[in-house]
Amino acid sequence: MSEAENFIAAATVMIVRDGVAGLEVFMVVRHHQIDFASGALVFPGGKVDAADYDATLRNFCPNSDGFSDTELALRIASIRESFEECGILMAREKGQSDFVSAQRLAQLENWRTRFNNRDATMLAFAEEEGLEFAVDALGHFAHWKTPDMMKKRFDTYFYLVRAPQDHIGLHDGSESVDSVWLTPQQAMDDADAGTRTVIFPTRMNLQKLAERNDVAEAIAKCGDVVTVQPFIEVDGDKKYLRIQANAGYGDPREDITGGM
Repeated sequence: MSEAENFIAAATVMIVRDGVAGLEVFMVVRHHQIDFASGALVFPGGKVDAADYDATLRNFCPNSDGFSDTELALRIASIRESFEECGILMAREKGQSDFVSAQRLAQLENWRTRFNNRDATMLAFAEEEGLEFAVDALGHFAHWKTPDMMKKRFDTYFYLVRAPQDHIGLHDGSESVDSVWLTPQQAMDDADAGTRTVIFPTRMNLQKLAERNDVAEAIAKCGDVVTVQPFIEVDGDKKYLRIQANAGYGDPREDITGGM
């Protein structure tokens, strides 16, 4: 089996807004029965579905000519997952420039249930509701691959987007059991205090996001992404999780001697 076949394609979306305390990001707490990152504070996201690769979807994604079929599917998946998991939808009425309103979003709530029940596709959603997906509003923030030693390996693309102004955001109660808007620094402080669980890739991207002063700066600095694949470094009787130094995250060295 090739390396590409070992990975599960996934997309994560960092939904951000400018708050009183500075840039805030929307995060959810994963259900404890989920097999990956159970109970952790994460950005909404998940696996790319086969239906996300439907070539017809390009007709419902304005300004997508510069994206490959794979890139488009990843962006579609991130939009689907954010809607499914937290009720925030990066979509526009056909021919419009603004995201759908909160009133329109409420009318689409039944689709969220259908996606959770695996009873809908993004193509059917667009066709039946007259929607266009705002794939052009997503900035490419990061790209991480699961380390070799993990049984389940993901090839995950992180996207960043400004939150639609009047979309509240609420966890689905299924895959995620809690949700919160908070600054990246607060999320890291909570993890340090032991009040929240934050896994290594999430923490590293929170750290990078914390270096941005506001949403405009965060969006402007998207791009020039280096693919990260953590590795283990053994130093005496200690084991450390490391990433390459040119990835833009400093030179982290996380002690995993007692386990990941």
